[in-house]
Amino acid sequence: MARVRLNVAERREELLRAAVEQIEARGVAAVRIADVASALGVSNALVLYHFSTKEKLVAEAFTFAAEDDLAHLRKLLGRRTSALRRLRAAVRWYAPTGQAKGWRLWIEGWAVALREPALREVTCYLDKQWKAAIIEVIAEGVAAGEFRCPDPTGTALRLTALLDGLAVQMTSYAGAVSRARTHEWVDEALARELGLEREALTAAVR
Repeated sequence: MARVRLNVAERREELLRAAVEQIEARGVAAVRIADVASALGVSNALVLYHFSTKEKLVAEAFTFAAEDDLAHLRKLLGRRTSALRRLRAAVRWYAPTGQAKGWRLWIEGWAVALREPALREVTCYLDKQWKAAIIEVIAEGVAAGEFRCPDPTGTALRLTALLDGLAVQMTSYAGAVSRARTHEWVDEALARELGLEREALTAAVR
């Protein structure tokens, strides 16, 4: 069956989505241009025409995944509801039990970023954008008198560190931490950072 002819932007998006899937399945080190091409039934030359090297394809694939996640995060934080509800929704979504990015992909990315400057730039960008969004909604909640938080920047850093660490445990060591325990720890950490009792936190967002 003949393939639908795509414009340049559509073709690049198709290739990037396929690259993300192949990286998740095979890992950054093992994935090849040929794997991405084969997944879509196109030639290696077509992939190289758009991205020239594997390194550029991988970096742009991570950027694509990051932008997709950031768009969803901003959607959650832009809802017309209390800062507390928005904050908890964002943290629950980002947690390894939620529907955020494939954690295997990002753990791969963190490891490779130690040696690849282009990928390190992408992962740092996502990290900074996530923290900035969380800091902003915490500041809104403090200003509205919903909770107390003397150090929104520190809170964003500590929450991110907890969630990233739990993601590594749950992704790398099956059964190390249950979903229920993860939810419990995340809620406890969030309540503690906001000067709330956990029961008050969960009651406020029902």
